[in-house]
Amino acid sequence: MIRMTLKSISIFVFGVMVVATLTGWVSPPMALAMGLALALTLGNPIPDISQKASKILLQASVVGLGFGMNLYAVWAAGKTGFGFTVATIFGTMLLGFWIGRLLKVDSHTSLLVSVGTAICGGSAIAAVGAVLEADSKAMSVSLCTVFVLNAIALLIFPPIGHLLGMGQPQFGLWSAIAIHDTSSVVGAAARYGEVALNIATPVKLARALWIFPVVLGLILVRHKPSAKVKWPWFIVAFLAAAALRTLWPHGEVAYDFIKHLAKLGLTLTLFLIGSGLSRDTLKTVGVRPMIQGILLWFVVSITGLWAVLHFHVATL
Repeated sequence: MIRMTLKSISIFVFGVMVVATLTGWVSPPMALAMGLALALTLGNPIPDISQKASKILLQASVVGLGFGMNLYAVWAAGKTGFGFTVATIFGTMLLGFWIGRLLKVDSHTSLLVSVGTAICGGSAIAAVGAVLEADSKAMSVSLCTVFVLNAIALLIFPPIGHLLGMGQPQFGLWSAIAIHDTSSVVGAAARYGEVALNIATPVKLARALWIFPVVLGLILVRHKPSAKVKWPWFIVAFLAAAALRTLWPHGEVAYDFIKHLAKLGLTLTLFLIGSGLSRDTLKTVGVRPMIQGILLWFVVSITGLWAVLHFHVATL
């Protein structure tokens, strides 16, 4: 009877929080915090559905944001820091390999944490994990490690940016470099301002495109061309949405409405992601993989911050 009552309360609170995130009154970081609070107290009443829904909502929201951007601006922002992006991606992976060996982290877990930090969190882990044929433990540990750090980044990056007096272009670029998942990048940038969001989104998606060459390289090395890889096709859809806005600008009212819905969808996505961080999830993450993830994240964040603060955005 008590269990049924707690379950009913959890469902009710979950529903109220979902509605609250769709009102536009709840910020992305607040939505994440609400999800975390629910997960660690009453618990998520529908964890499996929430996990699937968050993936679909994230991809749909990113595509929706594309309707609010000019393709030329996307291209300009996407090519920003090309050389720096290449250096940080492969530098992070090499550093991750070294730290993983030093800490004696399982090789698959070490590579997945490294590629998740270097490129784009869960999407990169899912794609590379398929090629490696990584077991469920390696996948869950690496995903949980990146997931926890993402939640922290979303909450602390905007205050750090304000504390350092970063302009919106600087913060947008830094968040795209230093935060793992696209959802947290967009959430943090949206909290910081419209300009930050318009820079962070294409820069992060351009970074995410590196999944393709990295995965293809691994396929060639491992000689497994038949691997079932989960490619991030929503990035292509984002570019198509931006192209439509650029080539046919007359639908501005409709585009802006879609962008507004996308922002609400992103807020709901972050709530669902936060609600998945249960005590069991935290227990899944081992000490060594978490140390590896924190060290890598620290190096990428500090390096990216130094570059953004000491060079003009356009010259990165």
